[in-house]
Amino acid sequence: MPQVDAEQIVHSIAEETNTPEETVARIYADALDNYRADARILDYLPLFAARKVRATLRQNSANPH
Repeated sequence: MPQVDAEQIVHSIAEETNTPEETVARIYADALDNYRADARILDYLPLFAARKVRATLRQNSANPH
C-alpha cells in the first residue's frame, strides 16, 4: 500500500469541512493514536482516522454549541 501523506489528508479535510488545518491536524493525530493503540495491522489506519475526523467534524457542525 502506498505511503499516505498526513499533511495532504489534513489539508483535504480542512478544505472539505471549512475547518482550520490546525484543528483538523489535532483531531487527526488523536484519532490515529487511538487506532494505533489497538491495531495489529497498520496499513489502513490513516484511512480510518480520516473517516473518523470527517464524521467528528460533520457531527460538530450539525450540533453547534
